[in-house]
Amino acid sequence: MIEVGKLAGFCGGVTNSVEKTKKALKEYKNIYCLGELVHNKEVIKELEDMGLTIIESLDNIKDNSNVIIRAHGVSKDIYEESKKKNINLIDLTCPKVLKIHDSVSEYKDKDYFIILIGSKKHPEVIGTISFCGNKSTIIEDITDIDNTIEIINENNYKDIVIFAQTTFKESLFNEITNILKDKLKNKNIVIKNTICSATHLRQEECKKMSKEKDCMIIIGGKNSSNTKKLYEISLENCKNTYLIETVKDLNIKEINKYNNIGIMAGASTPKSSIDEVIINLQNYK
Repeated sequence: MIEVGKLAGFCGGVTNSVEKTKKALKEYKNIYCLGELVHNKEVIKELEDMGLTIIESLDNIKDNSNVIIRAHGVSKDIYEESKKKNINLIDLTCPKVLKIHDSVSEYKDKDYFIILIGSKKHPEVIGTISFCGNKSTIIEDITDIDNTIEIINENNYKDIVIFAQTTFKESLFNEITNILKDKLKNKNIVIKNTICSATHLRQEECKKMSKEKDCMIIIGGKNSSNTKKLYEISLENCKNTYLIETVKDLNIKEINKYNNIGIMAGASTPKSSIDEVIINLQNYK
């Protein structure tokens, strides 16, 4: 038996970014994208074949060029730099990420100390922290908590607000915020659980499914944060969990040993990738 998660694959933000990029590629001849539009090699390959060029900075981009801002968003200085170069920005930042940018800016103006819980090297986090001002820090895991508390106490910060990367693991977010609340009881703490609802529901579905299956296959890019979280959640409940990018990574002989297989995919994984895995499993059996 093979069961595919109802929420496996593209989320609304990724669908919006990919469709609008394809539309823009038909309208303009030369389009750049600042970083990978989404964390999926197959999607990127398709877009590059249509004429998209991935760049890592605006340094060598000519004035008046067309540049896409990917779903994860970018740092504040990119907007400022693009204005100087008269670059036509096609902003495809996920609307939920843009809302976080607006919200952290409001709390910065209210002089709150801002804590952003997320992966320090993730593009979304790098972008969001740039809107937080100097009174801010990133917590990636439990080991960062003591240093954050030290900063708060040394500077006698009284008002604190906590945000989350939209694709962060919810159980870890709750664990970190509970520790912070316990250790900072004398502070005014505002908690903003900005984990995307689609991420939350996908993680919950993966958790439930992994408890019921003999084997779990998680499909998604190796550099995809939300895919890694799905893998971690599944592994907690099902030791026979396999993380693959595409059907080429599928060890069918190994997986064929199991009768009850669950499939979940990250938010940047196209339906075609999921379908290919299902077809190969069915054909082998």
